[in-house]
Amino acid sequence: MAKSSKIRTQAIAYLRTSSAANVGEDKDSDKRQRAAIDAYAKRAGFDVVAEFYDAAVSGADAIDARPGFSAMLRQIASNGARTILVETANRFARDLVVQETGYRMLLDKGITMIAADSPSAFLDDGPTTTFVRQVLGAVAELDKAMTVAKLRGARERVRRRDGKCEGRKSRVERARGAGGEAAAQVIIEVIATAKRLRRASPKTGERRSFRQIAGELQSLGHLNERGQPYNAASIKAMVDGPMPEGG
Repeated sequence: MAKSSKIRTQAIAYLRTSSAANVGEDKDSDKRQRAAIDAYAKRAGFDVVAEFYDAAVSGADAIDARPGFSAMLRQIASNGARTILVETANRFARDLVVQETGYRMLLDKGITMIAADSPSAFLDDGPTTTFVRQVLGAVAELDKAMTVAKLRGARERVRRRDGKCEGRKSRVERARGAGGEAAAQVIIEVIATAKRLRRASPKTGERRSFRQIAGELQSLGHLNERGQPYNAASIKAMVDGPMPEGG
């Protein structure tokens, strides 16, 4: 009975060299990194299907600023490989903050990073790494809170200026979008007329009902966007709302 072959996981090799003087296939840095990655891949059951190299790139550079790493992420997004192998953690990044932020970004994308010399290196929960992760989390929360506050402030400024900020567009905005400024001016006239008709009689103090106002608007030739008379709820919204700009 034949033995079933073990399914191997696809992985991509990532190499980085800081100094241009150490770049080249005949250089020790290249040879050492490839040898370490290949040896680990064989032991752990990985098939290295591609290799990406950032030559003369500092380990303190943000990973999204590295051409080789960016190209690797584009290929990962298209070919299904979800594991990156590096010789050591500092081949990925020497700066701890860059390393942690980069690793977190990869996790968010569902990508695993493994250092050949220490496969659990990126899972380290030592005091320094834990502190950095906590600080990064706090910074993320602060950034989110500041963004929310800025957006709230912007909405309030728009609301004070225009009377509204979000939600369904006003009648005037919908008319302007459908028929241009001329259509918007017609709606402004309708709203102004509805407000005028709703005013209390100086003699009796009585007001027309919303249904009565709708009937008078119909007699003046003012109908809604469907060609039907306005209903009482629409008239109430016109009368109670602010007068549109231009009215």
